[in-house]
Amino acid sequence: MSALALILVLSAAVAHATWNVIAHGISRAGSPFLWWGAVASTLVWVGAVPFTGGLGTGDLWSFAFGVSVSAVLHVAYMAVLQRGYREGSLSTVYATARGTGPFLSVIVAVLLLGERPSAVALVGVIAVVAGVVAIGFVDRSGAGGGRRLDPGLLFGLLTGVAIAVYTIWDAHAVREWSLSPVAFMVGTALLQVPFYTLAVRGRWAAVRALGRTQWRRILAFGILSPLSYILVLSAIQIAPVALVAPLREVSVVLVSLFGAFVLRESRPGWRLAASLVVLAGVVMLAL
Repeated sequence: MSALALILVLSAAVAHATWNVIAHGISRAGSPFLWWGAVASTLVWVGAVPFTGGLGTGDLWSFAFGVSVSAVLHVAYMAVLQRGYREGSLSTVYATARGTGPFLSVIVAVLLLGERPSAVALVGVIAVVAGVVAIGFVDRSGAGGGRRLDPGLLFGLLTGVAIAVYTIWDAHAVREWSLSPVAFMVGTALLQVPFYTLAVRGRWAAVRALGRTQWRRILAFGILSPLSYILVLSAIQIAPVALVAPLREVSVVLVSLFGAFVLRESRPGWRLAASLVVLAGVVMLAL
């Protein structure tokens, strides 16, 4: 992977981890938070579109089609993820999704996009995915309540599939039609607003209350969450998806380390060991 692509993806991971830390807890508000997130992302970044290459293409149909499909896929991803958090353990869903998503993205990128990562890079991918899964399962003990099948595993897997699908589609769209990452992200966020508007119908009092009390965190999300994905899309334009998809999960490591050493969460040694595995994978991807 080139130095520029590595810097872009690692910067995306830092931005993603930062908004997760800042918005810690607010995301549990559900649909009202998702509505505000889509609105804030659109309003904050739409002004940057003319200064970042416009749409990136003169083919308006390609742009509209690309962002429309992406918006549907991202909404589906959030719907499956939220359902998973209701039905199963958060740590199980998160670990399964963040492990299977990049793994499936690598497989699809190789089979459909014709990418051919080196043997060292593939070992790095495996290390990153393994470390991320290990971090997610730190608090796994006791999950499932003795049931034969933990629904968290099922919904985590479905969420991972959703991550892989939107990652591959977005990579295809920005590459095939030479779309600007900023415009693509803004269009996708804008088209998510109607979906979340339907989701919050009858709950506008809760939406207003959240905006009034949490506007600083919503603004931070509106700046940093789109920035993280813009950087990922920019990296995808110059580097293989098979390498970018796993590497962006370094954000999970950063959040986990914050939880261990700042919030004093459980098993810091385990978290640190898993983080070192991810770091080793990052080094191999950078070779």
